[in-house]
Amino acid sequence: MTAVESRPPGVLGASNMSSSRGQRPIGARVKAFVALTKPRIIELLLITTVPVMFLAEQGVPDLWLVLATCVGGYLSAGGANALNMYIDRDIDALMERTSQRPLVTGLVTPREGLVFGITLAVVSTVWFGVLVNWLSAWLSLGALLFYVVVYTMILKRRTSQNIVWGGIAGCMPVLIGWSAVTNSMSWAAVILFLVIFFWTPPHYWPLSMKVKDDYARVGVPMLPVIASNKVVARQIVLYSWVMVAVSLLLTPLGYTGWFYTAVALVTGGWWLWEAHALQTRAKNGATGGKLKEMRLFHWSITYVSLLFVAVAVDPFLR
Repeated sequence: MTAVESRPPGVLGASNMSSSRGQRPIGARVKAFVALTKPRIIELLLITTVPVMFLAEQGVPDLWLVLATCVGGYLSAGGANALNMYIDRDIDALMERTSQRPLVTGLVTPREGLVFGITLAVVSTVWFGVLVNWLSAWLSLGALLFYVVVYTMILKRRTSQNIVWGGIAGCMPVLIGWSAVTNSMSWAAVILFLVIFFWTPPHYWPLSMKVKDDYARVGVPMLPVIASNKVVARQIVLYSWVMVAVSLLLTPLGYTGWFYTAVALVTGGWWLWEAHALQTRAKNGATGGKLKEMRLFHWSITYVSLLFVAVAVDPFLR
């Protein structure tokens, strides 16, 4: 890992943590521990988990199973996120986007964050094993370890391909949702896994373009830090085309029907329009607000939400 010495814009230190912790009410501490789980990111993970359960069941799955899977998924992803913040607390203190995270402000000590993350990892694995099935439990634990060890500890600070391969952890909820219902795997789950795999880089790189100065300051080699906007936009377009093509494989293989296909074509077409528009602006030398890179970032969240809603609805229209 890269050592980071300077402090601003965040301040990280033991004395700051102890004094902050003593002055903060219990409500603020509770909110801080919830913030360690990164709830907004987990919402996106659950959007890809539940619809796959409907597809696997070809109808409405057992609602108690859905609840158990969602709770287990939240605990597992929350543990991974807490451990990620524990490991990255040095660079979080220096990045404007992350300078208010609990381990930086002192609401939570590093030891508390570490214990909290490990506890969630253990509890989530047992939860899945007892209340869902052990295949889902091992997939969940594998996703957590991949995110914490492979992405956060090995890839993030060493290669511009960090988000490409590190994104595998974010694909695992698809497999977990399918295995929760069937206690097995399927090509449908693999295809949706690949959709999220190819979705992750063009989803995250526009945000990285926006905050690349933050990443450059702490020595994290996100692609926009080491490559021009033109190169990043070209990569975004490439991944986008592969993502849309993979998303259309479900229908010829017999897993989905006309409704999913229509949604995949319309939303995928709009995605490609936005991706190529970003590439055009980058080729023309647009920078700052004129690059409008966040348009694709925001659309990427809408895209994956609509696509997976279609996954859930499609079985009822066949």
